[in-house]
Amino acid sequence: MYHIKDSEFIRGEVPITKEEIRWVSIGKLEIEESDICLDIGGGTGSISIEMANFATKGKVFVIETNEEAISLINQNIEKFKKNNIELIKGLAPMDLPNRKFNKIFVGGTKGEIEKILDYVEENLVEDGKIVLNFIVLENLLSGLNSLKIRKFKNIEVTQMQTSKNRLVGNMNMMIGGNPIFIISAERG
Repeated sequence: MYHIKDSEFIRGEVPITKEEIRWVSIGKLEIEESDICLDIGGGTGSISIEMANFATKGKVFVIETNEEAISLINQNIEKFKKNNIELIKGLAPMDLPNRKFNKIFVGGTKGEIEKILDYVEENLVEDGKIVLNFIVLENLLSGLNSLKIRKFKNIEVTQMQTSKNRLVGNMNMMIGGNPIFIISAERG
């Protein structure tokens, strides 16, 4: 199994979880082939597509509210021929199905982290895994504290920052990206 490069996705103006961050986040989920997965805040669908590559006998649900993002997710589902992804047009958690998931990724919360984690607590199976990505410290702390209050176990925070080269004349200069905070945990 290989991971997909950012350049392979149809992107538009919607933010994408960068490939190195995506690969670590997917790895921390430890997706098995029959898992039922959820991607909250689908963006371009990059996380959903990668989840579907691992959950080949399972299913991936992705929720997104932005119309351009919804279009991009559909285009990427078609491009990568993923028939095990179901797109939900709506806002988490109120438009999410009442069902159980093995793995949940949270990439966008629209300010609803508490309500989303209430939903996760009810719908993530025992010992199921969750991964959350944050850019700002306030959201990181809110997510971390919320997981602790809800008695999630094996909570781990990883901070990543990547740099990529850009040619300046005939020389390479490294351009740094924003630090990303990755929280991984299991439902206790």
